[in-house]
Amino acid sequence: MTASVVAPASPEDGPPPSSPDPAGSGAVELTDGPDLPLGPSRDTLSRRARRIGALVQWGLVLAALGSLILFSDELPDFGAMWRATLDADRLWLVVVVLAEALSMGAFARLQRRLLRIGGHRMPVRRAFAITYAGNALSTTLPAGPAVSVVFTFQQFRRSGASARVATAVIVVGGVITTGTYTLIGLLALLTDPFARGPALTALSYPAAAAAVVAPALLWRPLRTRLAVPFRWAHRRLTAHPKIAPWVDKLLDAAFLLRPNARDVGVLAVFAVMNWVCDILALFAAARAVGLDLDPTGVTLAYFAAQAAGSLLPLLPGGIGAIESSMAASLVALGAAVAPAAAAVGLYRLVSYWGVVGVGWVAWLALQERAGARARAILGRAGRVAVEACATFTTLSPYAPVLISRPAEQPRS
Repeated sequence: MTASVVAPASPEDGPPPSSPDPAGSGAVELTDGPDLPLGPSRDTLSRRARRIGALVQWGLVLAALGSLILFSDELPDFGAMWRATLDADRLWLVVVVLAEALSMGAFARLQRRLLRIGGHRMPVRRAFAITYAGNALSTTLPAGPAVSVVFTFQQFRRSGASARVATAVIVVGGVITTGTYTLIGLLALLTDPFARGPALTALSYPAAAAAVVAPALLWRPLRTRLAVPFRWAHRRLTAHPKIAPWVDKLLDAAFLLRPNARDVGVLAVFAVMNWVCDILALFAAARAVGLDLDPTGVTLAYFAAQAAGSLLPLLPGGIGAIESSMAASLVALGAAVAPAAAAVGLYRLVSYWGVVGVGWVAWLALQERAGARARAILGRAGRVAVEACATFTTLSPYAPVLISRPAEQPRS
């Protein structure tokens, strides 16, 4: 489970207006001469974006199929993979499912706890539905992480949270999960005997600098001089038109959410569970097919796969990159090729396809709860999906994100 931090563009407390006020917008209305198009319409941009997204995805699919044909002699034996999957230990398969459910539940409870710190209480079911639906949007749609954050922000607002609280929860939640991810990866490097040396060497430089600077900060004149460049950088950042809004969001989130010691402990537990349970699912999948691997090595394989997936952001959910990197890492740890591929297949079947399936069901349920307007959007999405399947132009339900609202017909 990963988290992306993209703050919403409108953090004001009130809902955005449905249409701008012509009298107060300051726009100049052209009345003389013929009507000239000022630019492509939203419908044109939507169709163009869908076509570009479909072409990119089809290109990636064709490239993957071509690589399968080109390197067919180097691929694992699919018959051996299938036999390893059929002979998998059912008890360890249950552990895979439970661990992945705990991972998603931990992230949902982390966001729910942050909302509670901000003064808003959300039912557990709704928090879980938002988490699963946001994950499905993030891992299946083009520009999925940004779409997921906007969707989560809107759901927090619909549940009664203010825009400031919703923004703060998204920002702080992303910072907490990213920081925990980094710490767990660092601990895995320090635990592994082969990676410990390079990791300690890399950490020795900032540690030495901190050991020298920390005692010097006790001298007030030196502390004042060292603060000058930081103040200068702060002024430049806050004055930059593109960076200043992000700095304001971070500062506002820090001042708005004031967790006590108990909240900090609970948030830390949920953040650790979010990643550890996902790694446990991979370890259980390996044990299910008979691979007796070291937990530290499995953890390093997990982080290597996550890094490979992040290098190819155009692939939805890192499909292909994560599987190949994870299987190669397990083989490097001493596993046979066929069982390693079967373990990765079982893990991804639950952690990606299973979670995405539950997420789209949750998304549909949330749209039904949103009222008549959401059901109308859902109906348009269905029509677009049918047309897309008929013309083979798209693979994903883009309508809730890229389809603009049609203009209302004048009543006779």
